[in-house]
Amino acid sequence: MKKFALVLVIIGAFGVDLLGNIFEGTYELASRIIYFLVGLAGIYLIPTLMTDDNK
Repeated sequence: MKKFALVLVIIGAFGVDLLGNIFEGTYELASRIIYFLVGLAGIYLIPTLMTDDNK
């Protein structure tokens, strides 16, 4: 699950409107849904910033 979330966050990190270009507009329903999922993925990954994975 974390790998999928990380991929979504990486897609959302592009400065260009990549999703809007793929789905023919930023305000299209598919584009909005994917932006919502990208936001949720970012929220999901916040706790990983606070943990030490070297244990």
